[in-house]
Amino acid sequence: MSTTPELTALTGDYTLDPAHTTIGFVARHAMVTNVKGQFRDFTGTLHLDGSDPAKSTATLDVVMQSIDTGNADRDGHLKSADFFKTDEYPTMTFRSTSAESLGGDDYRITGDLTILGTTKQLSIDLEFNGAAKDPFGNDRVGFEGKAEIKRSEWGLTWNAALETGGVLVSDKIKLVFDISAIKNA
Repeated sequence: MSTTPELTALTGDYTLDPAHTTIGFVARHAMVTNVKGQFRDFTGTLHLDGSDPAKSTATLDVVMQSIDTGNADRDGHLKSADFFKTDEYPTMTFRSTSAESLGGDDYRITGDLTILGTTKQLSIDLEFNGAAKDPFGNDRVGFEGKAEIKRSEWGLTWNAALETGGVLVSDKIKLVFDISAIKNA
């Protein structure tokens, strides 16, 4: 696949902008509704190689105490020993191991996701939303991404049976990413 001069110009190192980035998730709750949440405190980097996207890399470090579902009691439960054990495992990390162009504005980045000290491979499908110079003179790039995991594969197995059948929290969790990154000077 040939690359355009515009993509080549994007080559460089970027830092995620936490004020304009969302690291979120969606879980089915009580078999009938979705609970959405996000992590408010994280750091991340991208290395984009516009002439060879396969050489692009990404890192993400998430502070697990920063989980926010809009409900303090639920957030407290998620931080507890039933779920994330944030006192023992304060961070969740992602380190890319490969990247590929899927054609057009679509990419897939694969890497190691570590939760509760367990590391498993995760592939994230990303759509490139474009690049722009912001009003402050920063070069920005934007991506939207999504992935699905089974939380049980990382040892997140707490659940409660429902009287009507089924369980309180789905095993399948949707991960959603809205990423804005600023090119390092």
